[in-house]
Amino acid sequence: MVGCQQRAATAKMVDYLANTEINSQRIAAVESCFGASGQPLALPGRVLLGEGVLTKECRKKAKPRVFFLFNDILVYGSIVLSKRKYRGQHIIPLEEVTLERLPETLRAKNRWMIRTAKKSFVVSAASASERQEWISHIEECVRRQLLATGRPPSTEHAAPWIPDQATDICMRCTQTRFSALTRRHHCRKCGFVVCADCSRARFLLPRLSPKPLRVCSLCYRELDAQRRQEAGEEGGQGPGPQALCGAASSGDEDDDSDEDKEGGGDGDWPSRVHFYASGVSWSSFHS
Repeated sequence: MVGCQQRAATAKMVDYLANTEINSQRIAAVESCFGASGQPLALPGRVLLGEGVLTKECRKKAKPRVFFLFNDILVYGSIVLSKRKYRGQHIIPLEEVTLERLPETLRAKNRWMIRTAKKSFVVSAASASERQEWISHIEECVRRQLLATGRPPSTEHAAPWIPDQATDICMRCTQTRFSALTRRHHCRKCGFVVCADCSRARFLLPRLSPKPLRVCSLCYRELDAQRRQEAGEEGGQGPGPQALCGAASSGDEDDDSDEDKEGGGDGDWPSRVHFYASGVSWSSFHS
């Protein structure tokens, strides 16, 4: 019953707000906050349904990010000045999105995973009710987009990166201990935190990048075996154009996530402990 009510509410919002002046003004305000570095967002029939601040679990730590839900895309970015300036705009087509609800723990609540073919990551809301609102509206928008485009639901998703602080040792060899001199790397196939020796190989993953990416030794063996099988190769032949061995040169790959490239500052936002004020709504959906 709740699902049917939510679908009806989302459909009503889209139909009511489409081609209205207030919707155009809201979208223009979002474009203005991202400035020249952001892409234009206004399109015929596009509706801004809701917006809010969610905590995104990044490689090094969880950070506040501003999210905007449109009827066909999900947009997010870093906060420089609240409601005035954002940076690092990311646009995700909703037909590529799959959501996964995550279990509650004492230290992690109101979380869910956003999965796409190119990137998967975990976010959390200020409350259980806000999480449910976000999930319900996104899932209904995804459903409507799939119907409109005739596409089947996405089944291939990028692995989420395991946060750096989740382990002090390499998750493959379990021998190398990370330190200021021994840095962490991430396998682009499985998302594990691995050492340099366990991630010397590179493999072309077309869904993620046009250039070969760092993969761990186990994923490399599995990917190369799959490539050989598909190409009908014999086991003794060398690696094909998809596979590369050896350490990358200093300029051919940046191991940081997009959030880490943007720098450590997060504008005027307080620390994680005081981020969500009690009794304050951090998300709003338009009507």
